[in-house]
Amino acid sequence: SLALSFRPDERRPPMTDAQHFEAFLHNYQNLVFSTAMRLTANQAEAEDITQEVFLRAYERFADLQHSPTAGGWLKTVATNLSLNHLARYRSRWSFFSELFRGNESDEPEEMEFPATDDANEPLAAADRRELVEQALHRLPTTQRVPLVLHHFEGLQYDEIAEKLGVSLGKVKTDIFRGR
Repeated sequence: SLALSFRPDERRPPMTDAQHFEAFLHNYQNLVFSTAMRLTANQAEAEDITQEVFLRAYERFADLQHSPTAGGWLKTVATNLSLNHLARYRSRWSFFSELFRGNESDEPEEMEFPATDDANEPLAAADRRELVEQALHRLPTTQRVPLVLHHFEGLQYDEIAEKLGVSLGKVKTDIFRGR
């Protein structure tokens, strides 16, 4: 039988930079991916954006590894890269939103949803969150992006309009319709 003995004065070798970055990546990967996924509603695109975020983080890792604001920086980069990605396709989705606008009035219609028999049963927080995520992914980009920026990223309507390069009225309408 082989017996392993450890002396109390023996220590593990220090972590390498690669191991520190791997731990950093592990701590923040869900935050970055979920931010990109909410905005793009496409797993492959969100994965690509997440990879790009962590490539940028690797380049600045010396500054980020001990920064208390690293999570905020990563979320901002993920948001900006997602918006840049979507901006490349903006002409496509603005074309379709104009195409289907038709003869709608300026005021958005209020929708009513019938209550089900179990409407009074409270859902667990995780179930509600999952339902919200599923509903977000079904929304058209023009509604999903401003809704996510407002409710998940905490941006004000005017900030969203500026980031997306659209009018304040469009932001308000798209958020209303998305809800």
